[in-house]
Amino acid sequence: MATTAGTPGTPRVLRAMNDRAALDLLLAHGPLSRTRIGKLTGLSKPTASQLLARLEAAGLVRVTGTSEGRPGPNAQLYAIDPAVAYAAGLDVTPQRIRAAVADITGRTVGEYELPTPGRRPAQPVVRQVTDALDGAVKAAGLARSDVHRLVIGTPGAFDPGTGRLRYASHLPGWHSPALLDELAAALPMPVEYENDVNLAAVAEQRLGAARGHEDFVLLWNQEGLGAALVLGGRLHRGWTGGAGEVGFLPVPGAPLVRHVTRANSGGYQELAGSQVLPRLARDLGISDVPAGPHEEAAALLVARAADHADGPHRELLRAYATRLATGLASLVSVLDPELVVLSGSALTAGGEVLRALVQAELAELAAARPRLVVAEVREHPVLRGALESALAATRDEVFDTSR
Repeated sequence: MATTAGTPGTPRVLRAMNDRAALDLLLAHGPLSRTRIGKLTGLSKPTASQLLARLEAAGLVRVTGTSEGRPGPNAQLYAIDPAVAYAAGLDVTPQRIRAAVADITGRTVGEYELPTPGRRPAQPVVRQVTDALDGAVKAAGLARSDVHRLVIGTPGAFDPGTGRLRYASHLPGWHSPALLDELAAALPMPVEYENDVNLAAVAEQRLGAARGHEDFVLLWNQEGLGAALVLGGRLHRGWTGGAGEVGFLPVPGAPLVRHVTRANSGGYQELAGSQVLPRLARDLGISDVPAGPHEEAAALLVARAADHADGPHRELLRAYATRLATGLASLVSVLDPELVVLSGSALTAGGEVLRALVQAELAELAAARPRLVVAEVREHPVLRGALESALAATRDEVFDTSR
């Protein structure tokens, strides 16, 4: 019986699989020679030559130069054409929208930040989103139509059942039930929405401390306290998208918060959120408490405390570590993850000193023994995760040569 061209095992599908393997190698290693690609893929020289000719004809790769400094004739080097496709990401907070555009290799080619201060948005959310995206697109020297896909990261999550944003009452203008339809109508590319902390976990899984790990928790503390759960290599979002909203978690040592969604806070947020650190510092007699937004003040306090071996600053760090471990104990007791990644400025500012204190406290509070690590993606991790998520889907589309 004859098979169709798209049936697994047919030459067309096998060629597409080899093409994708070669493209992934070029993404990982940069420019490679035909011989090197053949060795890394296990393909013969003639097959590797045919593959590269096919990818070059499709506009996916190009010759970028020749190898030098080796015996024998110089070999042509092949690389992915970065202009094959572009993807965009947005990181949304109540204070601003940060946007970026990356080429298919992952290099950021345009960035833009749109301030959005005030309890009531001065412009409709759709206008804010399009202005932020257009700013990054313009900075990249592109047009909006050049962007293949956009991923938007926000606090909370859009409930897949209702399409409404939940768990983020502090994000003005984003709670209309018609918002997703309005954004779809205004933007010419596919748009996906993801929780901001989930995107920080994507960045760590692709580029940072969680590479090679299938089961991990990312604990985030910056504007708010939250977590991302990666189980079996996949994000666990929950029935309404609220998995990981641990700021609402009731914990010992904090008053019981009722009507948590109305308060947009809960026990763990009140115990260990970044907003408590300035007050805790004053209670310990620290006089030089930084002014400004609480997330910035918290990061400065934690960084200073990590530089002190004793005294009130070290007491602050110990108290903070105990508070963090109190909520983490519940998480790891339920999930038993291999790894916990500490992310967000109020955690990464403490570096190895804070990590070791939290690890020691957690060892006394929970039976599970995950390894704690400090996040490695420090610069705009939510935005980086949005770009990585958008790029993954874009590559699956444009790198599929079986189409």
